[in-house]
Amino acid sequence: MNVQITARNIEITDAIRSYAEKKVAKLEKYFDHITEANVLLEVQKNLHIVEVLITAKGVFMKGLEKSEDLYASIDLAVDKIEKQLVKYKEKLKNKKLMEKEFKAPLKLNVLDVESFDSDEPRVVVSKDMPVKPMDVEEAVMQMDLLNKTFFVFRNAETSELSVVYRRDDGNIGLIDS
Repeated sequence: MNVQITARNIEITDAIRSYAEKKVAKLEKYFDHITEANVLLEVQKNLHIVEVLITAKGVFMKGLEKSEDLYASIDLAVDKIEKQLVKYKEKLKNKKLMEKEFKAPLKLNVLDVESFDSDEPRVVVSKDMPVKPMDVEEAVMQMDLLNKTFFVFRNAETSELSVVYRRDDGNIGLIDS
């Protein structure tokens, strides 16, 4: 597993780096298909914010925690992902999703809001998102795991891009292309 550690407003010491890597490495015992882990350490005033993002066979899981202790924030963020991995692994037992092949990745671009007035909006962040075909139920589960209000996915039945979203009434909506 590839572990990348990034810091904002804090210097990464060897002790912090080894502690974060050790904690994230323990996630592999829950799911051996974890390919990448990104750990973001940030300090804002007296709060230590830790965000852990992992990629496991095309599925993204995110743990975000804030506390006054950096090590506690790392522990809590990793604990969140552990729970998500256990939940996801249980769902996989009922389905054969692990054998699905990945398609070409989607390009995710984050645009600078202030650049919309110009002729060409400025891209702030650009990255490829691996997209595996999934059914609507798995897409809803992925949306819940990421704690988002919508999720774009490639529909396994139609091979087209689709969107699931949480409606104001609490139900789930589906947009097919």
